Amino acid sequence: MGLVDLVKRPRDVPSGAVVLDPTVKKALSREDREAAVERGLVAVDCSWKRVDRYFGPLRSRCEPRILPYLVAANPVNYGRPCKLSTVEALAAALYILGFEREAEELLGRFKWGPAFLELNRERLEAYRRARNSAEVVRAQERFLPEDARRQG
Repeated sequence: MGLVDLVKRPRDVPSGAVVLDPTVKKALSREDREAAVERGLVAVDCSWKRVDRYFGPLRSRCEPRILPYLVAANPVNYGRPCKLSTVEALAAALYILGFEREAEELLGRFKWGPAFLELNRERLEAYRRARNSAEVVRAQERFLPEDARRQG
């Protein structure tokens, strides 16, 4: 759709780019904004059977970050926590980094895209306001019990 650049090989990802990696502990926060703007924001679209093939080479030369707790709106995993599509993950990262308009534009290309923002607006706003990874984690903790009660 002309909104992102596709990179086929991990070695083609710019050094120092912010890579969304669900296996690390440091949460994405607005303190990552400068690195994302200068070096890039990367969402890896791959099978979990091959995750180390992609993330292994990236971790040593990029800034791996995990997204905080969010709920999927894509048709395959609607309503399931932490089961985001690649586009949802990328849009969430953009929103957290302060690029709300760009996140809305990206999600607007999908029928279900605006529902992702509706489902997660309060969470995304809290994460966007957090100054650093530790504050994002604290904000996330506020939402976990609330969502667990709704599902239970």
